[in-house]
Amino acid sequence: MTTSSLPDPAAGVPVVAVRDVRRTFDPTTAPVRALRGVDLEVRAGEMVAVMGPSGSGKSTLLDVIAGLERPDAGSVEVAGVVLDHMDADALARHRRRHVGIVFQFFHLIDGMSAHDNVALAALVAGASRRRADAAAHEVLDLLGLLDKADAPPAALSGGLRQRLAIARALVNRPTVVLADEPTGALDSDSSAEVMDLLSRLHRDGQTIVAVTHDADVAARADRILQMRDGRITSGEERA
Repeated sequence: MTTSSLPDPAAGVPVVAVRDVRRTFDPTTAPVRALRGVDLEVRAGEMVAVMGPSGSGKSTLLDVIAGLERPDAGSVEVAGVVLDHMDADALARHRRRHVGIVFQFFHLIDGMSAHDNVALAALVAGASRRRADAAAHEVLDLLGLLDKADAPPAALSGGLRQRLAIARALVNRPTVVLADEPTGALDSDSSAEVMDLLSRLHRDGQTIVAVTHDADVAARADRILQMRDGRITSGEERA
């Protein structure tokens, strides 16, 4: 898998732009103000870690960037496309093309092989079976999983399952990868494997936004943002 389709990091172009975004759940009964006026730009090729206590709005922010949640106010732009007025079908098409999502608990299909889990993401995005198989083979090779291609996810360790989930997120060469607690369900050795992989992808030009409680994950990022009570309260540029 090449990174030629990724935005040029040298251009300094924001591939994610979140402007004064607000999101409240259950507004008429027991309102939870998950996001309270969040502003965020992520440049091409940048890795940003978002930290903060549970309930601070971190995962909701990722969902808004992915187009899985609609903000009540504000604007979201990803890969040069404003998401604000897109319908559900258009958001799904945009997400398949531009956004790769890595979940804490993998969300893999145990009844399918590792290869077919990855190829399915390409098929859903509109690739032919032949192209989906080729793309899955390429990304599994890139991530050192080719020897596990025929194995079901349940036969893999936690670290390998998360690596497989990352392969699935990468198969369509997304503009940005959104990782929600990518090491949260892993032991320390598996966490180190996944962190090394994310760092390598970042060095190769992949834009990554990672929500994490893990200081070791955050230490790999270019920038660490702290969230509390639905707001970004501070940001730290890494050397």
